[in-house]
Amino acid sequence: MTEQTSPSALITVAWADAHAPAGYAAAKRALDVALVLLVLLVGLPIWLLIALWIKLTSPGPVFYRGTVIGRGGAPFRYYKFRTMIAGGDNTAHKQWLEQFVKADAAFSEDPSGKKVFKVVNDPRITSAGRVLRKLSLDEVPQMLNVLSGEMSLVGPRPPVPYEYEHYDDYAKQRLSVPPGITGLYQVTARSQVGFSGMLAIDLDYIRRRSLWLDLQIMLKTPLVMLLGKGAG
Repeated sequence: MTEQTSPSALITVAWADAHAPAGYAAAKRALDVALVLLVLLVGLPIWLLIALWIKLTSPGPVFYRGTVIGRGGAPFRYYKFRTMIAGGDNTAHKQWLEQFVKADAAFSEDPSGKKVFKVVNDPRITSAGRVLRKLSLDEVPQMLNVLSGEMSLVGPRPPVPYEYEHYDDYAKQRLSVPPGITGLYQVTARSQVGFSGMLAIDLDYIRRRSLWLDLQIMLKTPLVMLLGKGAG
């Protein structure tokens, strides 16, 4: 994986910029920064307690730092509260993601036989990590990436490099806008559809994106977090 942006992705980014509503980018950026600063400052005692909880319950750093792929195929370093044991093996995750992208493969089925498109019963996840993932609180440090401009509060989720390497040019269209902490897929069908379904929802968001749609997604996100919908 190189840091160069592919020609197809550049064209997609240009199209996305040209078709965005007037003033959308500036308004979205202002809203991102204002809300992130508010959440980080108001919730500071909670974030400190979470950090302490992680530190006391499993060896390793408080934060996980990983590489993901952002707008136009550009990699960047992002942050999460660590929810896994340090140094865990991700081979099974790599193998499933390849089939998820190429064949819409589910990872497992729930007791009713419904397909589940997420890793379940992962032995790498810590006791604190299960709770943080259930409530999506592990995502909070990504607000630092929002402040730096690498992410937005709302947008398609950023893929890891070993997922992105299986994308064709059509799939890369979901990277024509900045990735988000939450998004249309996350509040409507997270872990309930295959890759093609996720891609269709992300592209629908990109075509219809507006400040009003972003606000609707933000308002739905707290309920999705409290219900633990699609988290794992």
